[in-house]
This record gives sequence, C-alpha cells and structure tokens, in this order.
Amino acid sequence: MPRYKLTLEYDGAPFVGWQVQDNGLSVQGVLEAAVAALTGETVRVHGAGRTDAGVHALGQVAHLDLAREFMPGKLCDALNAHARPHPVAVVAAEIVPDTFEARFSALKRHYHYRLVNRRADLTLDAGHAWRIARPLDVAAMQEAAQRLVGKHDFTTFRSTECQAKSALKTLDRLDVVRDGARVGIIASARSFLHNQVRSMVGSLVWVGEGRWSADDLAAALAARSRAACGVVAPPDGLYLMKVDY
Repeated sequence: MPRYKLTLEYDGAPFVGWQVQDNGLSVQGVLEAAVAALTGETVRVHGAGRTDAGVHALGQVAHLDLAREFMPGKLCDALNAHARPHPVAVVAAEIVPDTFEARFSALKRHYHYRLVNRRADLTLDAGHAWRIARPLDVAAMQEAAQRLVGKHDFTTFRSTECQAKSALKTLDRLDVVRDGARVGIIASARSFLHNQVRSMVGSLVWVGEGRWSADDLAAALAARSRAACGVVAPPDGLYLMKVDY
C-alpha cells in the first residue's frame, strides 16, 4: 500500500478550516471526497497543520495511503479534477516511505502574515490580507518581535481552546518587513499553538500603531495570561507557506 506526500495550495475563505467538521466544508473533506471519487476508497488525508477557518496555504503538506500505485503526476491531475470547483490544488505528489507522517515528521513550519498599510479599502486583496489604516512603525514592530524569538511559555498568545499539552514553544524566527504599503510578518517554528501566529501579529500591530512598546509586548509574554494578549489578527492574512522535513 503506497504512501503519498502531497503539497497543497488553497484559498481558506470558503472553508471551516483544514479539519473535517460537522458545520461546513473543510479542505480535508474536499481532498478525501476527491480520493473517493478517484479510487472508491474511504481514506484519511493527514495534514501537517490544522489551519483555521479562513487561513490560506501555499505549501501545506499532507499524506495518505492508497491501495494501488499511481504515477505522482497523474495522481495530482486526477485529484485536482475531482476537487473542482473548490479552491484546492495539489501542486506536487511523491511516493514516500510508510514511516513518513505529514504532521509528526515535520521539522519546521513557516507562516507569512500579510498586512496592507493604507487608508484605501482592499480590492484584489480583500479576504487575503488585513488592512491597517493607521501608519505602522515597522522598525518598532521588528524590534519588539525579537522579544518573542526563542523558547518561551506562550500562554498569552494561545487560544483558550488550544489542546496542546504545553504552552512551551521555541519560536525560531519572527520578522517584520515592509515593501511599500505591504507589510509581511514571517514566523518559523517546529510547531505553533492554536492561534499563536495571529495573536502575535495582532499584538505587533499594536506596537506598530504606537499603542504598545517592545517592553509592553515582553510584559504580555511574561504575564502568561490570555487576558494580556493584544487583538487577535483576522485569519484573512495568514498563509502556511512551507513545511520542512
């Protein structure tokens, strides 16, 4: 029974998230329906990260086991044909050892949060970025972001619904970069807590707007309390870019 690694791209806007749920359409559900239409098999497609409702991906990774072997390119084309018209695309497939696990074999996950810093409404980026009308001090955001890099208890930046056993995580990278009106926040770590990236982004926006200083952000982290967190950024601007193995 061959195991396949899939690299996926999707627009998260119409989905309740990655994981199959009773309250709406999920990315996982679309893929599993595509597999069933292609092979007649009922299989579970395992993802590297359970992205929330509205969160997008350019490099999500998943694995699944099939009863018969397909050429990787043909598997991509067939799954994409059956996934239409939903905004999910299998951009690559490969046969991997049966020891490969999309979630547990991952060494690092990379996220990118897109901000658009302008007064005008979004048009092409609507639903795919967070518009911030007030001017952002990106240098102050970058300085403050470095207070979060390293191994910390991230309880402050963790959803109250997070099911992780420990809030202790190592954040390898958190950088804020500007390109004209576009501001990107790049976060890399082996794993993240539920809502951690969006919570950190929202708090960094408060720094950029002058509501908080770098010391305020550090104090929020040290508080280890969800009540100390700034605003939580909307899901629209968050992208799972890549997973390293």
